[in-house]
Amino acid sequence: MKKMKIVLVAMALFMGATSFVNAQSKIAHINAQELIEAMPEYKAAQSQLEKVQKTYDTEIKAMAKELETKMKLYDGEAAGKSDEENQKRFQEVQGMQDNIQAYRQQALQDLDKKRTDIFKPILEKAQSTIQKVAKAQGYQYVLDSTVGSGGVILADGKDLMADVKKDLGM
Repeated sequence: MKKMKIVLVAMALFMGATSFVNAQSKIAHINAQELIEAMPEYKAAQSQLEKVQKTYDTEIKAMAKELETKMKLYDGEAAGKSDEENQKRFQEVQGMQDNIQAYRQQALQDLDKKRTDIFKPILEKAQSTIQKVAKAQGYQYVLDSTVGSGGVILADGKDLMADVKKDLGM
């Protein structure tokens, strides 16, 4: 009778360990950053963002060139002008520098907002597709294997990249 209890306990432990191992096999991984960068929407969004950035850069360069031209002009004429006139010109130049700096700050904020607005739907699409594919294949957890995303070290896990790309039509 005692041996029977030991055998039953051993079987229960074995069954518990087996189900634990099976639960662990329901984990997959994907390099989410690689997936997002491979999506056509990402490339179009990146191009759109670069155009906006070039527009800001062009405007800032034009403002800086105008400032530089005025500074050279004012420096050349400074000797022939009164102290009061030179002080007004100095304040004008200072105001232009402040305007350029303020414009640069606003441009950075606008670019950050635009980046968020452009990439949010792409990130959401990737995430929902990963979840859809993982659920369809019976995975309970999907780890992001992107370098620097948490230090996941992979051994023999299932990579969902091909399946998610297939579902996205890529």
